[in-house]
Amino acid sequence: MSRFPVELGEKNPMKYGMNLLLWSGEVTAEMLPVCDQLKQAGFDGVELPMFNLDLDYAELGKQLDSLGLGRTAVTIRNEEDNPISCDPAIRKLGVQRNKQTLDCCAAAGVETLVGPYHSAIGLFSGNGPTEDEWKWGVESMREMAEYAGKVGVRLGVEALNRFECYFLNTHGDSTRFVREVDHPACGIMYDTFHSNIEEKSITDAVNAAGDKLFHIHISENDRSTPGTGGINWQENFDAIVGSGYDGWLVIEAFGLALPEIAAATKIWRRMFTDEITLAKEGLAFMKSEVEKRKANA
Repeated sequence: MSRFPVELGEKNPMKYGMNLLLWSGEVTAEMLPVCDQLKQAGFDGVELPMFNLDLDYAELGKQLDSLGLGRTAVTIRNEEDNPISCDPAIRKLGVQRNKQTLDCCAAAGVETLVGPYHSAIGLFSGNGPTEDEWKWGVESMREMAEYAGKVGVRLGVEALNRFECYFLNTHGDSTRFVREVDHPACGIMYDTFHSNIEEKSITDAVNAAGDKLFHIHISENDRSTPGTGGINWQENFDAIVGSGYDGWLVIEAFGLALPEIAAATKIWRRMFTDEITLAKEGLAFMKSEVEKRKANA
């Protein structure tokens, strides 16, 4: 029997999640009242920031189970643990930390780990990826995917726009990458914020991955409440629902709650009333966009 929480290719009702980075860079017991509010608002799950690997994720998983919340998770890699570094020791450390993160995911009952853990975020060479970097990246991710398969967690590799990363910038890039990794545990994540910057065609970007589309982030162009900004939501939801995708739709938004998160995401001004209102309004927006398309199908 497969150990994946959701069988690859299995059709399930769309699930709606909220990325907890809007509140905190780590999830402890202090965040549980917020999680309860999200459950009461109608969310199916939460996305856990996994940067501090020393937390008790098994206990957190039990607490979220008691609230009836599923979970996904997000992490990153930096210069000191860059999986595409020319230094083999740094690449090895990147793979090691990704595996440690997967252990935390397994302990917490996380379905899918998403993010730009393929390379160092915010680190630039002045050029696009070299053939060696691509090869190192595929090798590093394949080792991570093999481990993910063993612990029962799926990978949703995230392409970032050119201002945040130079390795994978489009969803075509990330799809080609995961197909070269060639492991059933490894797929891509589609992100409305990054596609708004990089993609010529939203429809083509959504459809690029096919059966390798494991996860979706719903994010406004200014990182505030989905549905209130300039993202082409009509084409996005037409493409998402039309593709047959039935997995997690997770709101990714950022604010001023934590100075380090605000600095990392370049958020200098308040763009919404409060965090829980953003979550509720974003959830209502996602559900209405999906439901009206499924009703007309």
